[in-house]
Amino acid sequence: MSGSDDAGATGSVREWLRGLEVFAGPLADFDPGDAPAEPVALFLGWLREAIAAGVPDAHAMTVSTVGQDGGPDARVLILKNVDFNGWQFAAHGNSPKGRQLADLPRASLTFYWPLQGRQVRVRGTVEPQTPEQSAPDLLARAPSARAEVLVGRQSDHLDSPEERDQVLGTALARIEAEPTLVSPAWTLYTLIPVEIEFWQADKDRIHKRLRYERSDHHGSWQRHLLWP
Repeated sequence: MSGSDDAGATGSVREWLRGLEVFAGPLADFDPGDAPAEPVALFLGWLREAIAAGVPDAHAMTVSTVGQDGGPDARVLILKNVDFNGWQFAAHGNSPKGRQLADLPRASLTFYWPLQGRQVRVRGTVEPQTPEQSAPDLLARAPSARAEVLVGRQSDHLDSPEERDQVLGTALARIEAEPTLVSPAWTLYTLIPVEIEFWQADKDRIHKRLRYERSDHHGSWQRHLLWP
C-alpha cells in the first residue's frame, strides 16, 4: 500500500469517527450547588440512576496503575464495595496489577455511564486487606473463577488452550474436593481517595465538573468547580 493510500485510509477513519454521535441523550441533570458534603452519597446516587436506566455493567470501572516501566496500565474491574473508608476491588496479588500496586500503591478509578453522559474519577492510595478479609470475596466467586485464581498464572504466555483446560480442570477438582479452599494471593484492595471528580456532559460541550479534594485520607472534603 502506498503512502497516499495510507493517508486516505487514515482520513476515512478520522471522518468516520468524527461522524459518530456522542452525548445522544437525553442526558441527566446535575446541579453542583446541590451536591452533598460527602462524595460517597453523590456517587451512590449516580450509580443507582445508571442501574435504573439500564446501563450495562454500571459497577464496572477502569482501574489504572503504574507499570514497572513507569508507563500507565489499565483494565476494567468490578467495584466490590464503597463506603466512607474507600472504594474496593479485588485481584490476584501476583498478577501484573497486584505487583504494580505492591511497588507503587496508588491507582485511579474511572466510571463512565454514557446513557447519562456521566463520568466519575477517583484517585488515591491503595491498601491491601488481610487474607481473612479477602477470603469471603473469593469464596463468593464461581468455582471456575476460583480455579483460575488457584492456578495463579494470569497474563502469563499460554502455549495452548489444551494446557489451560488441563491445568484449570485439575484446580477445579481441588476446589470441588475442598469447597472452602482459597488462594492466599487473592487480595481485596481498598482505594482511599484524595480526589473524586464528577463530570456531567453537556451537548454544547459546556460540561459540568465538580471535584472533591482533601489533603489527606482523614481530612474534610473541599468542593471545587472545574472549567470544562
